Amino acid sequence: MWFTSSYSNGAGGECVECAFTGGGALVRDSKVADARVIVVGSDAWRTFVQNVKRGGAAL
Repeated sequence: MWFTSSYSNGAGGECVECAFTGGGALVRDSKVADARVIVVGSDAWRTFVQNVKRGGAAL
């Protein structure tokens, strides 16, 4: 099930949707739902989320 990022403002700005899978997460542009999807492994997703929560760079 897709969900909108809490960082999306709902006013047509930067919008990201995510969906969790057994092996990680899927990421797509919410304004283009049928566009390509980025597949992120669970370890990489965990590292990404931890860095964002700490206020660090996403990469």
